[in-house]
Amino acid sequence: MPASDRSDEITASLGSLPGSTPVSEVARRLLDLFTGGSFEPGTRLPAERQLAATLGVGRSAVREALAALEILGIVQVRPGSGTYLRGTASTLLPRTLRWGLLIGEKSTAELLELRSGLETQVAQLAAARASEHNLAALQTAVDQMRQNTGDLSRFAAADHDFHDQLAAASKNETIVDLLHVVRSLLQVYADRAVHDEVSARRALEEHETVLHAISERDEVAAAVAMAAHMATANSRLADEAQA
Repeated sequence: MPASDRSDEITASLGSLPGSTPVSEVARRLLDLFTGGSFEPGTRLPAERQLAATLGVGRSAVREALAALEILGIVQVRPGSGTYLRGTASTLLPRTLRWGLLIGEKSTAELLELRSGLETQVAQLAAARASEHNLAALQTAVDQMRQNTGDLSRFAAADHDFHDQLAAASKNETIVDLLHVVRSLLQVYADRAVHDEVSARRALEEHETVLHAISERDEVAAAVAMAAHMATANSRLADEAQA
């Protein structure tokens, strides 16, 4: 079935914005329209120049807003074809929470606090809900960390995998979604947070303590161990953010 092209309806529904409107507001206006239920999945969006003219903003603002919406899975860009709406209103609406987090002026300190709370809750839930498959995946990630304390790039990848596997073990998709957003926002610092082998070995020990508590099905110990890990990890991330 060919994609629906309702460019005239979309532009008629948008209205203009002040010329100095930031990209975040351009994206909000588009997001409100796309999650309103009036346009079906596969609808082709107007060209950038048409959207820019309708909104009364520069093409660069529209381009950046669409790029952000693509990252969030709201739209899909098909090279040589155009930009298309993905999903129905019911599937796109939950993503407005992600978008709100991404475009808000959130300080690093607030994000670190949020991440700590989420990671600690995840560890507690994982201690109660992790399957044998989850435990095996967590052990594999820890083993990879242990083998790569001298290779910080691979160590960081294994560290990320541990936290991804831990989130999966929590069996709570909402928390997984929130963590994905927070980690993405902090990624620029997280990738540089472990500077040397000494720091890597300390981080490894902290992860091992978390895994041991989860393996023992000790929810309290898992939460305490993760809180301790978050305290040192957040200290490193905060230092990077200020560097």
